[in-house]
Amino acid sequence: MSRADEIFAQNMQDIIDNGFWDTDLNVRPKWEDGTPAHTVKKFGIVNRYNLQEEFPILTIRRTAFKSCVDELLWIWQKKSNNIHDLNSHIWDSWADESGSIGKAYGYQLGVKHKYKEGEFDQVDRVLFDLKNNPVSRRIMTNIYNFEDLHAMNLYPCAYSMTFNVTGDTLNGILNQRSNDMLTANNWNVVQYAVLLIMFAQVSGLKAGELVHVIADAHIYDRHIPLVKEVLAKPRHNAPKLIVDQSVTNFYDFTVDSFKLVDYEYEKLETKIPVAI
Repeated sequence: MSRADEIFAQNMQDIIDNGFWDTDLNVRPKWEDGTPAHTVKKFGIVNRYNLQEEFPILTIRRTAFKSCVDELLWIWQKKSNNIHDLNSHIWDSWADESGSIGKAYGYQLGVKHKYKEGEFDQVDRVLFDLKNNPVSRRIMTNIYNFEDLHAMNLYPCAYSMTFNVTGDTLNGILNQRSNDMLTANNWNVVQYAVLLIMFAQVSGLKAGELVHVIADAHIYDRHIPLVKEVLAKPRHNAPKLIVDQSVTNFYDFTVDSFKLVDYEYEKLETKIPVAI
């Protein structure tokens, strides 16, 4: 069975059995009909995924791999904050009439900063350090810019990556302030596993371990029946990820640079409602 399935199932069952309900509290998120979207949550979940053992994608329900990678490239490669540069509609609810989501996500990664070695944006600084100073303990990104929060249509959820090279292996820690576990947990895991693989390949390294730290891991009230349905489904072996090895420049990766082989998954017929 997929290790990602096992971790996901353990997380979800723990949240349901031992989590804290905010039912009596005044919450910000709403359902499409205006009803408050309450959650049951656990604080401080930490998951570890060894990318040398398997690619961490769920099989107990489908994770839309191509759309995951497309959004990843939109943020980290295009450094865009406009949904017209994205090939899915997942950000439509947070975009203004021009398609902008404000000074969020890709916008922050594209801002240049001054260093003694020159000017870099956050992505290019990571690429520079991995090639020129891999022993550094300062290889990281952070898009939770307090100065610009007022101009963001959604505060960053997955906000920080810390990279660490051990020998010939690149490891990473993804920090996330909030995670809608049914909708987006594996989506984020898949994205940042791919990101780690991309950075490793263009830096002459092997992708190692992805550590996912979630401050507020929650399940929405209307998702509980769907979670129980998903957890009862059969589990399959993880698929194999094939990456185009000819790519040596981070900015040359495309969605078609990645292919999942033997991806078996269970279908979830009910559309998952998303709280806004």
